[in-house]
Amino acid sequence: MITLFGIKNCDTIKKARQWLAAEDIDYRFHNVRVEGIDAATIEHWIEQSDWETVLNRRGTTWHKLDSQVQATTNRDNVTALLVEYPAMIKRPVLDIDGTITIGFKPDLYQKIFNL
Repeated sequence: MITLFGIKNCDTIKKARQWLAAEDIDYRFHNVRVEGIDAATIEHWIEQSDWETVLNRRGTTWHKLDSQVQATTNRDNVTALLVEYPAMIKRPVLDIDGTITIGFKPDLYQKIFNL
């Protein structure tokens, strides 16, 4: 099962979805803003990468956070923060039967799908 996690209007998500469609790869899109995301899923992502990779510090949601919250964000509290603010998840998250890839680059996806 292939699931692409992200936000519908994100430019990187649009590129990933276009790439998957062009390669005729069947997947399910999970809009984290609409459908939400649970702590167990985020923990799984962090275990496969690391919390700083999963957290998107470049977006407007992160920049709008109180500076004290930003300064104290760490491995112990990041999951709860991402559940509350799923727009701060780095996008896209590609889940292929539990194996996670964060971010999109065409050459990386070509490798993943052996194309």
